[in-house]
Amino acid sequence: MSLSGFTAPWWLLLLVLVAVLVLAYVWALRRRRQDALRFSNLPVLERVLSTRQGWWKHVAPALLGVSLILLTVALSGPTAEQRIPRNRATVMLAVDVSLSMKATDVEPTRLEAAKAAAKEFADKLTPGINLGLVSFAGTATVMTMPTTDRNAVKQAIDGLKLSEATATGDGINAAMSAIESFGRMVGGPAGPPPARIVLMADGGQTIPRELDAPRGAYTKAREAKRAGIPISTISFGTHHGSIEIDGEQEWVEVDDEAMQEIAKLSGGEFHKAASAEQLRDVYDTLGEQIGYETKRTDASKPWLVLGTLVAMAAAGISLLFGRRLP
Repeated sequence: MSLSGFTAPWWLLLLVLVAVLVLAYVWALRRRRQDALRFSNLPVLERVLSTRQGWWKHVAPALLGVSLILLTVALSGPTAEQRIPRNRATVMLAVDVSLSMKATDVEPTRLEAAKAAAKEFADKLTPGINLGLVSFAGTATVMTMPTTDRNAVKQAIDGLKLSEATATGDGINAAMSAIESFGRMVGGPAGPPPARIVLMADGGQTIPRELDAPRGAYTKAREAKRAGIPISTISFGTHHGSIEIDGEQEWVEVDDEAMQEIAKLSGGEFHKAASAEQLRDVYDTLGEQIGYETKRTDASKPWLVLGTLVAMAAAGISLLFGRRLP
């Protein structure tokens, strides 16, 4: 534990006084031995020392010194990192529902696997998180505004339907708009709660074709960065997925590069999932990142309790064997 882990580290200066007391105790023992050597009858002195001085005589003072050290550390306000559930945050799930999501390279289909994993994510997310849902294909639709009602979100997930085209930028924009609207409603003196977008898609953007266009995914990712809303992207699917369109098979490969760049531009993280199991693992990781935060909390109580118990032990040993307090 470093000095930065204490709220009042100056109390540690008392350890210097503890060291002085230890040195004074050692000096007193030596001085007592020198005074004792002045006795002329050494055989009598040896019998006295053997009966009155034993190792146990040092146990109580030693425990008292340990107690002073522990109590000094308690006074200095030690802290420890602790993971605690967030009590205010906003998360928008943005799910790609383009036709490529009916590919069966992930059983039963990409969309059905995504639905199941998203509902598990909603169930496991800590209660204080407001969760919303956006679906996007050729256009984007806010299925559910941020809410702590997990059933409402899961019902909206069950209602996801496939459609043509992929407007990834519109999906990001709709999620940002929902977050901003919700933030204005619930934001108090502390401002709106921290927010994040979880973007899950399996293919490249088709509307518009240019990712840097005004409605493009890269442009919206930069806007999210400026708004302080990181995007955690999940590239879902394999490179050998295909769907049937008008009787012909078309390959629908995932676009990992684009999803990685969206995450980078927004200040978020990129995740890859090539199976339903991997997708659940990604959601579990995101749930841990989003649902909990690490804070430094007071850790002085264990030191205080232990110091008090050691002091009581020192007093008890001294009374039991020496019939006096140390």
